[in-house]
Amino acid sequence: MGQGGQDSGVTVPEQWGEVPEAPGQRPSVVPRSRSSTPAAAGVQAQGAPRPFTVGVITPFLDGSFWNPVLKGIHQSAQERGYRTLVLRGTPAELRAPSLAREHVDGWIVLIEVQGIEALARARVPLVTVGTCVPEASCPSVIPDNRGGMRSAVLHLVEHGHRRIAFVGHFDAYDVRQRFEAYKDALAEADIPFDPDLVIQSDNNWYTGGQSAAPALLARRHTCTAAVFGTDKNAIGMLPSLKAAGVRIPQDLAIVGFDDIVEAQGSDPPLTTVRQRFEMMGSAACDVIAAKLAGEAVPPESVHTANLLIQRSSCGCSVVQSFLQREEAAREGDAESALARQMVELLLLPRALPAGTPPAEVWPGVALVIDGYLAALRGTTPPPAVELERAYRQAAGITPDLGTLLAIVRLMDQSPERRRVPPGSAAEGRIGEFLELSRIAIGRARLDAETHHVHQLGVLARTNYDVSLALLGGNQEEARSLGWLATTTTVWSCLGLWEDLETRASLVIAGAYSRDGSPTPSIGSRCPQEAFPPPELLPPAAADGELMVFLLPIRSALRDWGVLALIGPTLVAMAGDEATFAIWGTLLGAALERDAMVQSLSEQHAGLERAYQVERRLSETVRELGCPVIPLLPGVLLVPLIGWIDGRRAAQVLERVTAGVNRHGAGVVLLDVTGVPSVDAQVADSLGQTSRAAALLGARVCLVGVRPEIARSLVGVDLGDLSTYASLSAAIQELAPAGARARRGGR
Repeated sequence: MGQGGQDSGVTVPEQWGEVPEAPGQRPSVVPRSRSSTPAAAGVQAQGAPRPFTVGVITPFLDGSFWNPVLKGIHQSAQERGYRTLVLRGTPAELRAPSLAREHVDGWIVLIEVQGIEALARARVPLVTVGTCVPEASCPSVIPDNRGGMRSAVLHLVEHGHRRIAFVGHFDAYDVRQRFEAYKDALAEADIPFDPDLVIQSDNNWYTGGQSAAPALLARRHTCTAAVFGTDKNAIGMLPSLKAAGVRIPQDLAIVGFDDIVEAQGSDPPLTTVRQRFEMMGSAACDVIAAKLAGEAVPPESVHTANLLIQRSSCGCSVVQSFLQREEAAREGDAESALARQMVELLLLPRALPAGTPPAEVWPGVALVIDGYLAALRGTTPPPAVELERAYRQAAGITPDLGTLLAIVRLMDQSPERRRVPPGSAAEGRIGEFLELSRIAIGRARLDAETHHVHQLGVLARTNYDVSLALLGGNQEEARSLGWLATTTTVWSCLGLWEDLETRASLVIAGAYSRDGSPTPSIGSRCPQEAFPPPELLPPAAADGELMVFLLPIRSALRDWGVLALIGPTLVAMAGDEATFAIWGTLLGAALERDAMVQSLSEQHAGLERAYQVERRLSETVRELGCPVIPLLPGVLLVPLIGWIDGRRAAQVLERVTAGVNRHGAGVVLLDVTGVPSVDAQVADSLGQTSRAAALLGARVCLVGVRPEIARSLVGVDLGDLSTYASLSAAIQELAPAGARARRGGR
């Protein structure tokens, strides 16, 4: 994992190079013979031929469902020489099919189908996964929900249960189908349907099961078993049930649906309906390939197989359930039959296609059988290290420990093993070989878990580096995409919407290339239909080896654009922890932060400019000083504009006394209309001016005193200083008495 391209010669970041290959990792899709569909029949915008491209629209990229489905699509497409382009979102959010339309020859939509009508009108091959949309008139790929739930309910009936509850999130198409199958299975077993035993959860996740626990606990004495729409609902409820004293399965038997990895490790291990999600992705790609080949594909559902896996939560013994299901090799069968049975066991519920050699799926199966036969016959066994390597391969095909141990039991039940005399040397050798096999399987599972933990550690360090670069750096660093150097991404470019209203084209704001492939020039424009620029994609993306991801970048306030990422499979490039979504969120936050910083900078610059203007005005006012204007006979007007500090207050006092002497005025009007504020210090200065004028026989009046200024004058000794609300009011009162106001006429 994370080697991203050892075959392509792409250098892997140092910390990802620490991650070893997953123990025994093998293809999860069985090789199959393909139709003779040509691999290169699409046409790029500039007319050059290109491989067919399968476009996948998915709201999520992580988790036990989404990742395997994408993996199945990619592997199936790669076998045909197709390219895979994944868009994160819903058809409505992406305005499909506009974005990347010139790249895509057929669309696969996962679960969330809002806006799919536009895709259907585009007349491009279309298939949905996990849901059925009759109005779109397209095929759908869904698991055999009815068959799987029927087997779960009837299995509980076989245990003697007749009061069986159903827990599920009914907004999901799959869960609604499973609920209908639940009711049908009850009817088949002559059990009346009781709507009071139906409990709706808030979602299909662990929290949905947790929130539904009180409702099921309220019915704990009216039912003895429960089936769940999803494993995550079941596992999420287990802690609440156990905390309430419910014993599982003694008081309540439980069966889930999906067989996620956590199901075998829950307490108790969860009986569930196993499905292989990668089968759904592969089947969807098969439908697209058939349509691209011109075959008539009816708009009907394609159902993928599933299988009831019995564990402790329903009261079954894991060991016993496998013994009941498995058939020992028939008398006369050759070693190849045993190998085929072992591989088919690993693939359940998938089938090994007729004519496909078992070693093509599990290369180590021949070595395991050689070791088994060597123990039977007393010949030289293969090296123990090779045997452990073979079992690591098996663990890479299925993580289920019960299935892996069933391989050992299958050998223990073979016809040759049954013919070994009790107490013989051969029996001792076989027992030792089978015990060594169990130990090797345990080590293989431990290696897989150790690898996973180490991978998460590397992923945590990578995400820390990315977070530090995006949130701790500047705008240039975020847009340059240099932070991708700590990931296994091979090629990337960031396009920002040129016009948010039309979203017709994207402006390239950043680009990154690890493998030396050319990147689009910064500032260039690309129509959204052709994004990312097809002529610049690295060769490994064109031939389908690498996956292409389009990640919309949004923040709380804005849709910024799209980040194109090219690299190995999703798990190899970003882990299974919604890392792409984290990158997108961090990048959106970084762009939002930069926009806010830029806005604040512009505001600061504006305030700085305003300050400079006011400062220049203030300086001009200071230069003008306090103009003394003879307004009426015996009346002087002194208009004051701007802030008054101590220096200017002294200037006012000086100019007023000089004006009174020069003009022989009896009244001085101090117009403070243009003064922003008057504090106690300024008011005291005005009082001094009033008293100084009074000594010269003049009266000082304030003009234009606003209420807020009047409040600031409370408690200040202003002498005989009086006030006028406006200059016009002062003139109206003073004009008739102007002549008498002259000092000489008194």
